Amino acid sequence: MTKYLKIPAYLLLMVFLAMACSTKKDTAINRNFHALNTKFNILYNGQVALEEGQEQLAETYVDNYWEILPVERMEIRDEIIIDTAKLNPNFRRAEEKATKAIQKHGMNIGGQERNPQIDEAYLLLGKARYYDQRFVPALEAFNYILLKYTDSDIIHQAGIWREKTNLRMENEEVALTNFKKILQLDITDQQYADASAMMAQAYINLKQKDSAIYRLKLAANITRKNEEKGRYNYIIGQLYDEKGELDSANMAFDKVIALNRKSPRIYMMNAYVEKIKNQYQRDEEDSTLLEFLDKLERNRENRPYLGKLYRLNAAYYLKKDSIALAQYYLNQSLRNTESDPILNALNYEDLAVMYFDNAYYKDAGAYYDSTLTNLNPNSKKFRTLTRKRENLESVIKYEAIASRNDSILNVLAMSDEQQNAYYQKYIDSIKAVEDVRREKEKIALMQQNSFGTLGGINSNKKRESADFYFYNQASVQYGIQEFRKIWGNRALEDNWRLNKKAVGAIQQQQITEIAAPEDSNLYKVSYYTDQLPTEPEAIDSIVEENNFAYYQLGLIYKEKFQEYDLAINKLETLLDNNPEERLVLPAKYNLFKIYQQVGSPLADQYKADIIANHAGSRYAEILKNPEAVLANDGSSPDAVYAALYKDFENQQYEKVILEADESISKYNGEDVMLKFEMLKATAKARLYGLEAYKEALNYVALNYPNSEEGEEAQNILDNTIPMVADSTFTIEPTSSNNWKVIYPFASNQGEELQTLKKTIEESLVDLKYGYVSLSEDIYNPNTIFLVVHGFDSKLRAEGYAELLNINKDYLVEHEKFVISSPNYRKVQIHKNLPSYLAEYNTNNPNLNN
Repeated sequence: MTKYLKIPAYLLLMVFLAMACSTKKDTAINRNFHALNTKFNILYNGQVALEEGQEQLAETYVDNYWEILPVERMEIRDEIIIDTAKLNPNFRRAEEKATKAIQKHGMNIGGQERNPQIDEAYLLLGKARYYDQRFVPALEAFNYILLKYTDSDIIHQAGIWREKTNLRMENEEVALTNFKKILQLDITDQQYADASAMMAQAYINLKQKDSAIYRLKLAANITRKNEEKGRYNYIIGQLYDEKGELDSANMAFDKVIALNRKSPRIYMMNAYVEKIKNQYQRDEEDSTLLEFLDKLERNRENRPYLGKLYRLNAAYYLKKDSIALAQYYLNQSLRNTESDPILNALNYEDLAVMYFDNAYYKDAGAYYDSTLTNLNPNSKKFRTLTRKRENLESVIKYEAIASRNDSILNVLAMSDEQQNAYYQKYIDSIKAVEDVRREKEKIALMQQNSFGTLGGINSNKKRESADFYFYNQASVQYGIQEFRKIWGNRALEDNWRLNKKAVGAIQQQQITEIAAPEDSNLYKVSYYTDQLPTEPEAIDSIVEENNFAYYQLGLIYKEKFQEYDLAINKLETLLDNNPEERLVLPAKYNLFKIYQQVGSPLADQYKADIIANHAGSRYAEILKNPEAVLANDGSSPDAVYAALYKDFENQQYEKVILEADESISKYNGEDVMLKFEMLKATAKARLYGLEAYKEALNYVALNYPNSEEGEEAQNILDNTIPMVADSTFTIEPTSSNNWKVIYPFASNQGEELQTLKKTIEESLVDLKYGYVSLSEDIYNPNTIFLVVHGFDSKLRAEGYAELLNINKDYLVEHEKFVISSPNYRKVQIHKNLPSYLAEYNTNNPNLNN
């Protein structure tokens, strides 16, 4: 009897699996085993992770409908992420699964892949890297498929993904060339739509709108995905809008609207918004527009879009000059907008303009601040509005000055009786406001000491159980009244039954205290009249300040805001106020320029006025012969400034200050005037020191804050002046490696100075002091320094000075002192030579100075 060897089934299974697990044997068992494991285990899990990551991207991505939408909904990071934990873990998981499939189940035998699922693994690997925004590794994965799997059924798909990756890497021309080749192949309709859409993105990037529109139309017609149809048609409408072809744009938006619920509602609502904006742009009248907008606003599904819809209402009323209604809807738009900073910025800016136009400058400034918080700090719009906001500070400042001074001057023009009546009326108004406030406080106190209010308890609560006592308002009010009849007004406190004291007396005392008016000076007419200026000098100062404020406002409105009506109003009001002479001519000239700008015949009147009444002025010369301004004959402002600057370099500071004053008066109102102001300030610094410099800078900064020179002056005051404010000397011999010998002369000792200068120049040559130099420096109007520079120690400087004293060839006996470069700088800045000499002589008693 033959005995058969019995092998357990599980051992046979283990042997079979061991044979199938090998990736080096090209058998049907091995191929099918690895293909099944790859497809239904590793790749399945990787595909699930990829889809979850895509869903998360779609949920977090927010389209910016104020710009051309991208074809693909994917936000590209600008920053480089070093910490990979911040990246989407689903894409990393998908990449890990794809890598595992390739490493564990790849069957590359004889240079050919035998596992038919590995090409899918490489495609998954490329997609995961693409969505993780690691485009170079993604491109490698797609290129590998195209190179190694030429017979694969996904090769066209891989080609499309490779060109999408090229687009992300800004290789638009390469992508377009390859896309055109792909479209000539035998691909599916959806692949054709995907390739056409991505070609459109490339054309958008290259600013080729017509080509982009053509490709998007093909994609929208071919794709079977309604979400893509809606998106592509919306982008087509945006592109037509940018081209100014509003009818074609509206046709595209109509296609989006026709999809209705088949595509996301956000596309449809934004299509409605763009169509209505185009209607405004074409200035079309539609009596049913407000009714249509109201219908959209009342639809509960449109609540997320109320911000944009309300803005359309505001735009409608702005066209109709219904400012109050426009303002109402702008505020409604702000209240119903949460995650659209651009919409908020537009609304805040419109409100800022409204308040500015109505002279509420502080409110306008606040709205401009809110606008800036909703803008990208790196955008051109942000920089433009920042400058406008800064200019508004000057408007607020000078408008406040003008308003205050106008009020004072108006009151001063009244008789005593009129002044008393004026202030009594004001007192009555603040008393009325105070009475209303006290009345509200009394009502609040009475309600605080009561157990119920007319509104009852839970007045807004749904009356699901009207039988419950506290849900029945009538029962509640009846109970409150009955309680008061029995117990009176009792405070809400512990042991209220044991408290014999009625609340009424306490409450009445509190009410009486509220009602009693305060004994305040604010209610006395004399409090106000006593503050009015009476001295002629004080009144003249107010008038002068007021006129200057009007002049500055006129220039700001003209130059910074191009608000010509406001500028005209301020400058003409200035001329009516009998201003000082220095403001009359610049005001007239600026009015001439404004009227010329707006094409008013009044420009000719002001031109004739200036030529007739100010014949010798620079403005009259400009008006009579405009070409003369351009002539470089030495009389133009720039030529005068250049010549004066040369005098400054030659240390002719007194001449610079004098002639700068003349030029400032001559060119008052022109931009070049401020250049002379700054040159004058610098000359004063060199001649009179730091305090004179600060005073001159402060004048420019305060009176011309809007100009570049005014900003520069303020910057010097804030940042540079504090750095040189320290006037303390360092007398230590080792405090510096740069020392000087100073010979001071009076300004009328020119001959003696030149004689000594010649002697020192000879000594430097004879004694071989080649590293030493000589200069004449102005100290102040009365003193000039002959300075010998270049000694590397105090000892060498003193040795040279002593050598000139004792050398029979020179015998220089003029007074002198030695000083380090840092201390010399402080002497020149602070003009405190006596302080330095006192310290120097104390520390050097044996030197002959």
